[in-house]
Amino acid sequence: MPADFAARRSALRQSLIARELDSLLVTDLLNIRYLTGFTGSNAALIVGSDDSSKDESRTVVCTDGRYLSQVAEQVPDLRAVIDRSSAAHLLASEYAPRDAAIGFESHVVTVDQHRGWSEANASLDLVCSPGLVEELRMVKDEYEIGLLREACRAADDAFAVLVERGSVRPGRTELAVARELESLMVEHGADGISFETIVATGANSAVPHHRPTSAILESGDFVKFDFGALVGGYHSDMTRTVVIGSPADWQRDVYELVLRAQAAGRNALVPGVSTASVDAAARSVIEEAGHGELFLHGLGHGVGLEIHEAPGIARTSTGTLQCGAAVTVEPGVYFSGRGGVRIEDTLIVRPGGPELLTMTSKQLTLV
Repeated sequence: MPADFAARRSALRQSLIARELDSLLVTDLLNIRYLTGFTGSNAALIVGSDDSSKDESRTVVCTDGRYLSQVAEQVPDLRAVIDRSSAAHLLASEYAPRDAAIGFESHVVTVDQHRGWSEANASLDLVCSPGLVEELRMVKDEYEIGLLREACRAADDAFAVLVERGSVRPGRTELAVARELESLMVEHGADGISFETIVATGANSAVPHHRPTSAILESGDFVKFDFGALVGGYHSDMTRTVVIGSPADWQRDVYELVLRAQAAGRNALVPGVSTASVDAAARSVIEEAGHGELFLHGLGHGVGLEIHEAPGIARTSTGTLQCGAAVTVEPGVYFSGRGGVRIEDTLIVRPGGPELLTMTSKQLTLV
């Protein structure tokens, strides 16, 4: 099933009409990709609010000459114009009428860019319109969910091979294990990695976003893996924590605590629920055990074209979960200087309960 870019643009037009905007100038490259499929490094898009789905005469993409053939191939259903100063060119053209409100992505446009546009087009009515496309991106269509499934599968398969090979063993370094896992994700179908892989052993596992070093894995250590695969522009995200050898009682206790909290967070993923209440469902489990101060971050975040995108799931977050949102649930407890545990899955919010995309076992030990 191909992506329905026209349907996405149609949904955006409803947002423009509701805000009484004539059009929206889109300059964020990921938002342009979401709305058109174009993946070049220089582009702007203007979307007219009064275009019909069959005749998008006022919806135009602009890029430079390097992408002449690429834009024709990737965006065959829209008019394309070629000019290196893509956004400025569109604002100076007939596609940006002088007697109407034109929204722009003020959350990604610099002060200097806005000043330049305004000085060159003094009669334009430029209206700050942040986050309109990101709001649409929060709910994934089935095409996007298919890519997320493939990204999660690549990560699952890679980790399974890593374990089966016996690559997570005493004497290896965090860096060596991380690089092997990254290579395996590509071998199993990933276009690349979602982010720099985290492998954190021993006391390093208590650092939430530790970067792999030459630290050596030792028997009895917690080893925390946070990793993801990239497929078709979409990111997976998963964390697993294991013990090499036999866990100590304190390790088993903290692991079981985080596992319970993670289950509570997953079970709270229901369409219409507040994101803050999802965080509270997991956080309360850890707080009741007396370790609330050791849960150092929010419970989760959206994933998609970015590894961290809306919605955020945290104590201070606002808004509600929508059906079709792709989110992570990743509680953690971190004992500084000793070790920590985080368990994370990527899931899709569904009416009858969340769809789990990351299938790797959550067992504490590798064998």
